[in-house]
Amino acid sequence: MARRYDTNDATDRVTGLREAASAVRRGELVVLPTDTVYGIGADAFTAEAVGDLLEAKGRGRSMPSPVLIGSPNTLHGLVTDFSEMAWELVDAFWPGALTLVAKHQPSLQWDLGETRGTVAVRMPLHPVAIELLTEVGPMAVSSANLTGHPAPEDCDAAQQMLGDSVSVYLDGGPTPANVPSSIVDVTREVPVLLRAGALSAEELRKVVPDLEVAN
Repeated sequence: MARRYDTNDATDRVTGLREAASAVRRGELVVLPTDTVYGIGADAFTAEAVGDLLEAKGRGRSMPSPVLIGSPNTLHGLVTDFSEMAWELVDAFWPGALTLVAKHQPSLQWDLGETRGTVAVRMPLHPVAIELLTEVGPMAVSSANLTGHPAPEDCDAAQQMLGDSVSVYLDGGPTPANVPSSIVDVTREVPVLLRAGALSAEELRKVVPDLEVAN
């Protein structure tokens, strides 16, 4: 039976974050608010939990899960060949609605799906998400919807779709925006905008003037 906690209530928030952290450590799924849409998350280093996440969404391994982190410093242990331009994007837009596709450390023991040696990583601008990520470390997090359905802007919508496949729901009220993050590939010499979301190419080029846009 899924448990749900109102993170706008001080007591419920403490209990909910504690229960969510415990669930993640047990390899279970949680739903959490972010600054874009609600996400469904699991421990990034528990392959079975990530598999459960993809199954709950009805999503195949060909669409691997992104990873959310609670601090830019966490990047040092996750990625390699991270350019100066990539760090400039981090400094300018994190925490926030910018996902960076980078080469992950080959030594990492994780299975996010068919990533071809890369990871899509982001630091969200949401206090509940940051607090949970700081407590449990990197999480595989994807939008909390069934594949093909709209990404949820509130906890009700997420719970209606995902039900008891999730152990803990953290209800932070409606999300500040329902626009997805922008995705920039920083695995190449020149960063490439793969998806324009909350951040436009023009905004990104204020920091990285050479940014290219994928066709």
